[in-house]
Amino acid sequence: MMRALLEISEHADLHNSDDVLMYIARKKVKDSFKANLVDFYRHYADFYGIGFVKVCYRRDHRIPRVPLEEKIDMLIAHASKKYAVIYSIVKECGLRPVEVASLTLDDIDLEKGILSIRSAKHGSPRALKMKEKTHAMLISYVKSRNFGLNDRLFPSAGVICNTYGRLRTSLSKKLNDNELHKIRLYDLRHFYATMLYHRTKDILLVKEKLGHRNINNTLVYTHLVSFNDNEEFYSATAKSVGEAQKLIEQGARALCRKCRTEKRST
Repeated sequence: MMRALLEISEHADLHNSDDVLMYIARKKVKDSFKANLVDFYRHYADFYGIGFVKVCYRRDHRIPRVPLEEKIDMLIAHASKKYAVIYSIVKECGLRPVEVASLTLDDIDLEKGILSIRSAKHGSPRALKMKEKTHAMLISYVKSRNFGLNDRLFPSAGVICNTYGRLRTSLSKKLNDNELHKIRLYDLRHFYATMLYHRTKDILLVKEKLGHRNINNTLVYTHLVSFNDNEEFYSATAKSVGEAQKLIEQGARALCRKCRTEKRST
């Protein structure tokens, strides 16, 4: 949000809402991005009591890209020790970059490997457990630095995202792998959510673990995922909440049929 406001301030007067809206309207970006800029400015205008009539832009709701775990692990393996910890936490716990950037020692139970997250976007707080390897990496990272209890452990969300972008670009060129270049840092969160739903078929659990306020934001992860031995997958995607709910029902029926088949075979 701060980065967006700083960019706007370079081209428009933040205390003149008409000036800001004109800048956003002329900016050559997708309407989804313009909608985000308007939302960011609305918070600024509300805080400073600036008169503001919100302009609505249409958001394109797309099914999230879910990268292969092999590709994610490739990126993590080529990151520095600090950023390997960050990307592993995003992958295994589904944190937003801003949530990782906010972590302090006070938010972490280093003995048990549990993160206490104050959710961004006014979502519910949540507790998430790291895998053993990431837990060990975090302990090593913390011990190598002299953090106070309330010191932030990692750089800002902007720095985290920019560093990831440089790593992704350089590694995709080095390995001549265009698929790597398509993987956004936020896609690691999508990977976590999709895998969690695949394992549990519990959409309310996924909602809780992601810190979503609205179940409609979580339903996008209910697209059906089928794995083969190589962990490759295809998905039946939903374009609306209604379609997503039908996919959930189809998945439940398929699971019941599978259970009945397994019982008969035993």
